[in-house]
Amino acid sequence: MSAAEPLRGRRDERQLLDSFVADVRDGRSSALVIVGEAGIGKTRLLEYAVDAVPGGEDVPRIARTSGAEAETHLSFAGLHRLLRPFLDRLERLPKPQRVALETALGLAAGDPPDLFLVGLAALTLLADVAADAPLMCLVDDAHWLDQESLTALAFVGRRLGADGIGLLVGIRDEPGAVAALRGLRTHALAGLGDDDALDLVTSLTPGQLNPQVATRIVAETGGNPLALIETTGALSHEQLTGASVLPELLPIGRSLEAHFAGQVLDMPAPTRLLLLLVAAAPGDDQAVLWRAAERLGLDPAALDAAISAGILLPGREYAIRHPLIRSAIYNAATPADRRAVHAALGAATDRDHHPERRAWQLAESVAGLDDGVADELEHAAERARGRGGYAAEAAFLSRAAELTQDPQRRALRFLAATGPYLRTGDNASAARRLDQATPGLTEPALRAAGQRTRAAVHLFSGGVVGRSPAILLDAVTAYGTLDDRTVRGMLWEALNIGTLAGTRMVGVRMIDIARAALRTARPEPGAATAVDLLLDAVATRIAGDYAEAVPLLRAAVVELCTGDLTAVADPMGVIGVWTALELCDDRGYQVAGARMDAFCRHHGALHALKTTLDNEVSWQILAGRFGQAEAYENEGAELDAALGLPTRNGERGVELLAWLGREDEARATAERIQRVWVDQLGYGILHYHVQHALTILELSLGRYPEALASTRLVFADDLPGGDANRRLADVVEAGVRGGDRDLAEAAFARLAQRAPILDTPWARGLLARAGALLSPVSAGEDLYQESIDQLRRTEVRTDLARSHLVYGEWLRRRGRRTDAREQLRTAHDMFATMGAAAFAERVRVELRATGESARKRSEPEGARLTPQELQVATLAIGGATNAEIATRLFVTASTVEYHLNKIFRKLGVTSRRQLAAALTPGPHGG
Repeated sequence: MSAAEPLRGRRDERQLLDSFVADVRDGRSSALVIVGEAGIGKTRLLEYAVDAVPGGEDVPRIARTSGAEAETHLSFAGLHRLLRPFLDRLERLPKPQRVALETALGLAAGDPPDLFLVGLAALTLLADVAADAPLMCLVDDAHWLDQESLTALAFVGRRLGADGIGLLVGIRDEPGAVAALRGLRTHALAGLGDDDALDLVTSLTPGQLNPQVATRIVAETGGNPLALIETTGALSHEQLTGASVLPELLPIGRSLEAHFAGQVLDMPAPTRLLLLLVAAAPGDDQAVLWRAAERLGLDPAALDAAISAGILLPGREYAIRHPLIRSAIYNAATPADRRAVHAALGAATDRDHHPERRAWQLAESVAGLDDGVADELEHAAERARGRGGYAAEAAFLSRAAELTQDPQRRALRFLAATGPYLRTGDNASAARRLDQATPGLTEPALRAAGQRTRAAVHLFSGGVVGRSPAILLDAVTAYGTLDDRTVRGMLWEALNIGTLAGTRMVGVRMIDIARAALRTARPEPGAATAVDLLLDAVATRIAGDYAEAVPLLRAAVVELCTGDLTAVADPMGVIGVWTALELCDDRGYQVAGARMDAFCRHHGALHALKTTLDNEVSWQILAGRFGQAEAYENEGAELDAALGLPTRNGERGVELLAWLGREDEARATAERIQRVWVDQLGYGILHYHVQHALTILELSLGRYPEALASTRLVFADDLPGGDANRRLADVVEAGVRGGDRDLAEAAFARLAQRAPILDTPWARGLLARAGALLSPVSAGEDLYQESIDQLRRTEVRTDLARSHLVYGEWLRRRGRRTDAREQLRTAHDMFATMGAAAFAERVRVELRATGESARKRSEPEGARLTPQELQVATLAIGGATNAEIATRLFVTASTVEYHLNKIFRKLGVTSRRQLAAALTPGPHGG
């Protein structure tokens, strides 16, 4: 069905698209994906959306791109076509986004950009266009887009807000392609209804149409419009009228492509070869097409027969009528003809301007091995990597390896391909290429590199995470002498993964990795990176010499707070920021976490940002800013949605639920994390986080035996994960109140040994509170007051409030009701301001026992804001502009403006200057 014909039926789809266009026209954003089989009418519906745009001023502007089967390996080709009309606006983008987009599109040289920073740049650019007039972006045949373009456009669709941008995508129902668009509104397109299908067949039939014939055509095509048209056109007049018997299988059969192939095979040989050239040539470079045709000795007039047959659309661009016809032309050709066409296209493509296209065309022209073409493919892979096109890099390297004669060089190319495959999430291809590489990796260093890659493949392939450290340690010890930098890098990875796996590690212990790390040669002080410092510090901590480890840990934290973060700002660099927690260094934890957060946002490293957001959640919880913690947790969930990942169930989220006193949710989340992430996937560290969260919950509810059960395992293992020392104070409280004084004293002894070495106000405050809980009456008061004095010097408001609480409880039990009220009032104010409902209730009960009722507190203004609104408001209070907030939150400036308007209405303010006063927490809120 062509765009010029009326759209038959499709009542639901027309209403859907009318609403879509109206939203865009009115300045609201919308994303819609139309999914269906080939020929079902996706392209026609995209054209209907264009036709539905009304005339007049401020109507949506139309931008288009489409996938092309010949360009699936050309990174960012589809995105480039969409953005090409707007590239004169690049200078308006924030510099990191502009540089990323220019590099990705090959407009400038630069470091390989993060794919999602490219997506954000595309979103910002489109929003800038939409600020002048609404913009409708149409993407057809999205299943043939290169992976980078599809991923970037999916990111754009998930981050649309109040921008006046419409993203309308047509895509075949192929699982891999559709999965990339997860999270976008999707409409599955079925065949036409029987009445509409019969109407279409009737309109295509001159003369009388036999009703039984029409019914059979509709039934066997399933109402697919293209199948209806092609089947009807293929039947004779006698067959359509019923004068002649229909064949057992209708001409279209079950395959439209076979039908089109039959049409092509009826063409003269020169026409077939020239059609094959059109099918394989890039759609946006007619010069290459005709240069290749000249090499093959083909006359352009040979296409006349294809135009007359309706295979090509009339016009100067020689466009094939339907993508299925393109596939049929290519698949019906002989292998020799295909190789000849690709060879001509490769020779006709400029080596300097389009090396990736040229290399791929030449590769398709080779029947056996060809080192020259393999070298060109490797060069093309380097270019793709420089632009952040990791899917293209993997494809080029894989094909280069297949064409390489030397076994070791072939193996190295297969091994090199595994990295970009892992970057794009194609773990199955990475594992396959690694298996192909392994027999040729005969040198010890190469075998170790292969094992290092195998550990990564295993880690990211959904297996038990705890198997990877053993693979890495075996590689370090089994393959002879390796250079120190390689060994230390592998051991750093093993420590990171081991920290995540905890006691779920298989085949190795953390102490084994630590000892191996301590046997390596340390770099000179001036040459040590953050990774070097962290490796030595954490290994020393695990090996058991705590006094020696602390100065090393401090040096690592200083480096995180002041030095280069490149080596540790990745999703696996989890040990880094947690080191400050190990030291009970609240300032270091805050600064290092904020720097890591800023680094990841600046570089668009969104997968690494997911880890830093967990750290931000943890810090905000410690500081008693639960609204901000929830905002970061919500941003993490939004980030998962933007990346097309399942909704996260983060370990910091369960701790936040515990502090908020949302008991049922906390227990359900803890159970889910334990079942999926711990028991199934082997992330043992999450078991400790869950137990810590449940300890907080039980303590807040005054259920001390239950709290004691949650603390036992945490204390026994003492794993490096940042929280081990601060949890010791919880163990003491649970042990004293829950009836296990021996456990409480053992925990206190460990804390008493470490706190003086740590020598921070936080550590001293926790030690004093734990000592007070265990001390005789005569010494308790001084220790409680010392705990409060020390914790006041920190920003850890949750621990300060807890010290006021237990001191108040101690005073009440001594009959000092007036003094108790003072401490309990302070604790209640702090807990109520934070939103720590269960702890506030525990205090309220204690206050009532002193003869006083807790004062009712009004809901803080910020509680009326959504987490994202609270985050926008907080950034605005800090002086960030709309553009800066948009860049930080990976949205557009117009979306920020939309949120600010809602915030102003909710809080009853009219300017940014009034926001701070409206959101100022009560006393002791931190």
